[in-house]
Amino acid sequence: MPSSETTPSRKDTVSPEEWQLRVDLAAAYRLVAHFGWDELVFTHISARIPGKEHHFLINPYGMMFDEITASSLVRIDQHGHKVNADDNDVNPAGFTIHSAVHAVREDAQCVMHTHTTEGVAVSTLEDGLQPLSQQSLFPLSNLAYHDYEGVALREDEKARLQADLGMNNFMILRNHGLLTTGESIADAFLGMYILQKACEVQLQAMATGQKLVRIDDSILAGIQQQASTVTRGLGGKLAWPGLLRRLDRIDDSFRT
Repeated sequence: MPSSETTPSRKDTVSPEEWQLRVDLAAAYRLVAHFGWDELVFTHISARIPGKEHHFLINPYGMMFDEITASSLVRIDQHGHKVNADDNDVNPAGFTIHSAVHAVREDAQCVMHTHTTEGVAVSTLEDGLQPLSQQSLFPLSNLAYHDYEGVALREDEKARLQADLGMNNFMILRNHGLLTTGESIADAFLGMYILQKACEVQLQAMATGQKLVRIDDSILAGIQQQASTVTRGLGGKLAWPGLLRRLDRIDDSFRT
C-alpha cells in the first residue's frame, strides 16, 4: 500500500521545473480533498511534464487525495504505464480519459476529472448546466458534453470523447461527472471550482421548486464571443497563491 511517509524525496532527482509541477499538482489533489470533491482514491488529476517524452504525472493508486505529496506522484507515459520502476503503482485504466485529452490538446497541461454529487447530478439532467448564475456563464462560454458509454476503459471511445471536447475547456460527462482542462494546473483547478459552484447553485435553486430566472441569452452570447479571453488564466495569477497559502496553514506536507 503506497504511503507518503515511506516515499523517498524526488526533489533532487528531477528538474526544478518538474519539481514545481509536482508541488502544484500535489496541491491540487489536496485542494480537491479540502473542498470535498474527492471520491476516496478514485478519479484523477494529470499534468503533462514539459519535454519531448510526453510524460505525465498522476496519483499513485490507493493513496487518498489528502495524502498526496510532490514526491509520491508517479511519472507515467502516454499509455498510463509508470516510467520509474521504483515508483508506486498506478491505475492505467484511470488515465484513459486523461490520455485522450492530452493526446489532442497540447494546450492542456492539466486535466482534472471529478465525480462530485452535484456534478454527477447535473450530468443526468437532460438540459445539463443552465445559465442561472454568474458562475455558470464561464463554463457555458465553452462547455462540451460527452454521452455515457459505460466505464471509460475502451480505446475506441477516445476518438468520440476527443471530438466532443474539441477546443473547449469544460466538459460534462453524461451520467458520470465533470472535467476541466487548463494551460496550467491553477487554471484547470479554478475552472473546476467555477463549474462545481455553478452545479451547486443550480441544484439548490431547482430544489426550491420556484420558477427560475435564467440569464438573458444576449449576455450568454456575449460571454461566448469573448470565450478566449474570459476563460484564459482563470485566476491562476490571483487565487492560486492564496490557495497555496491556505494549504500551508493547514498542512504543508504536500510540498515534500
